[in-house]
Amino acid sequence: MHESTGLAPEIDAAFRSGIDSDAVATFSRLLEQGEVSSALSLAGELHSADLARLLGYLPRDEAELLFDSLPAAVCADTLSDLDDAFLQELLADAPAERVARILEELESDDAADVLANLDETVAARVLPTLSDAGAIQSLLSYDPETAGGIMATELVAVPADWTVADATEEVRRHAETVEEIFVLFVVNSAGTLQGFVSLKRLLLSPSEASIGDIMRADVHCVNAEEDQEEAVRIMERYDLVSLAVVDARRRLLGRITIDDAVDVMREEAQEDYQRLSGITGDEEPTDKIGRIMRGRLPWLMLGMLGAALAGTVIGAFEAEIRRVSILAAFIPVVMAMAGNAGIQSSAIMVQGLATGNLWSVNVVRRLGKEVSVAFLNGFALAVVIVVAVTALFAWGADLNFVPPTEEPFRLAVTAGFSLFVVILLAAVIGTTVPLFLARLGIDPALATGPFITTSNDIIGLVVFFLVATLLYLPFV
Repeated sequence: MHESTGLAPEIDAAFRSGIDSDAVATFSRLLEQGEVSSALSLAGELHSADLARLLGYLPRDEAELLFDSLPAAVCADTLSDLDDAFLQELLADAPAERVARILEELESDDAADVLANLDETVAARVLPTLSDAGAIQSLLSYDPETAGGIMATELVAVPADWTVADATEEVRRHAETVEEIFVLFVVNSAGTLQGFVSLKRLLLSPSEASIGDIMRADVHCVNAEEDQEEAVRIMERYDLVSLAVVDARRRLLGRITIDDAVDVMREEAQEDYQRLSGITGDEEPTDKIGRIMRGRLPWLMLGMLGAALAGTVIGAFEAEIRRVSILAAFIPVVMAMAGNAGIQSSAIMVQGLATGNLWSVNVVRRLGKEVSVAFLNGFALAVVIVVAVTALFAWGADLNFVPPTEEPFRLAVTAGFSLFVVILLAAVIGTTVPLFLARLGIDPALATGPFITTSNDIIGLVVFFLVATLLYLPFV
């Protein structure tokens, strides 16, 4: 049907070009007119990722209608591309049998993720009906942010004394249940991980060869209780497409595949970026207005409090500003440079902590490097502002561009020295605060948002007015 209407290529092109309004309008019109079968036919032509985007853009009632009408297998393909809150709403009113059919199409880790986000009553009804309920139940016992929380129990494991022919037959036997087979894990009779064999090596080895002879013993693995970010770091560091997950006794529990690792990296990057911007870190485009507001309002209030404190600092030096009003012209410069310098240093520290490249043994060296860079940058900017302010008051006063002032060179030196000290302090704060938060178990990305900017603004103002009080005001 879609070929005769010609709408599917139009929609596909719209998604490829990034212009989704026409495609969404087409689906919305079909659903409003009750032409659900036509909408389903068109939806069948879309990639699961594009279909998930379409559901997110459609009005909520139309999205639910389309999702409820899709085959279970198609719904299952789209679940990984839907955010948790939106998925929970789509499945909230679905019959338990419908949810179970969808989950049966998923690997155990994805099914566990969906169940974890469902209402407890619905999850309790659905779980016992699943064929791999035991494996899913074990996954639900892990924290969602751990390696065990993102692993899948579907894998191919063989003993070392098997032949290549035996292992190949085992791969065929699991072809339907294991979605992607990258490697075969080698275990002993107790289930302890011994090594691995890549699928390529298995296919190129003689059928009579022993698995123990062709396996690699330098297998990388991660404990199930380890943080998911550590698991992703291991996969990234060693270019792995499949990572074994083990317990404290090194018994094989599951595996993490590259698609799961990419999802974690994307989610962590989005979360950190939101926190850099003063958002809670879990905001999704499909969230309702109330939830978005609750995530942003606390940070805005923190920023308002910081601005009030900065205003209090300025008010404390009101007499000095009244006496020499030109000082007020340097307030935005000091605040901007303090915030920017602090963000630069803290962003580098947060990145190092997130990637695992910053260890306790090189913290002092990294701190020294940041301070050295801040020293040089501060000195260079101080020289620039001294020259600029001196030139401005030397020629600008004659042209009535700036008001005349006493001791213009001393004012320039005051501004330059203040800027130098402010940048140095901002770098120290921006470097140490993420380390301090990480030591306390708090996400260091929180330090790079309004906290660093606001604190450095206040400190910068205090430093500027104190320096001006000591170096400039006594001489005018």
